[in-house]
Amino acid sequence: MATGRTTTHHGGTGQSRRAVLRAGALLAAGAAAVPLTGCDLFDGDRPDPAPDPLEPLAAESRALADRHRAAVAADPGLADRLTPIAEAHTAHADELRRLIGRPEPSGPATPSPGATGGGDRAAVLADLRAAEQRGRDNAAKACADAPGERAALLGSVTAARATHLEALK
Repeated sequence: MATGRTTTHHGGTGQSRRAVLRAGALLAAGAAAVPLTGCDLFDGDRPDPAPDPLEPLAAESRALADRHRAAVAADPGLADRLTPIAEAHTAHADELRRLIGRPEPSGPATPSPGATGGGDRAAVLADLRAAEQRGRDNAAKACADAPGERAALLGSVTAARATHLEALK
């Protein structure tokens, strides 16, 4: 007569079906958790994230700051006029990097063409004005193309570069 069991137990030393199923479930749960808690073995295969559209503007801000500082080094008489502009460009570069969420690329700075000290004061200022004009145009385009949360900063950068043009006259 049956006592509610559908299988007979032979009294062997093997595992019950319930124990085997429980162990299998634990193994499956553990295997599923490994990618969540593991150490991303395949990170090296992932491509670098796409560059942020503001990367060139951040680099340009840093280059403009460097150009103004080079002009001051060549002609210290321009320090009162150019140092605040260089500091503004540095602040813009730092803030753009913060917004992008990536540090400045490492490596040696590439010398920027133009105002490195060669020529007279009028030529140096003309070179800086031309660089500021390009920079203002680039900032205005970036502002027009940017989403709203970035437009305020880019508008400030554009306006600052417009005032730099006036200061360089």
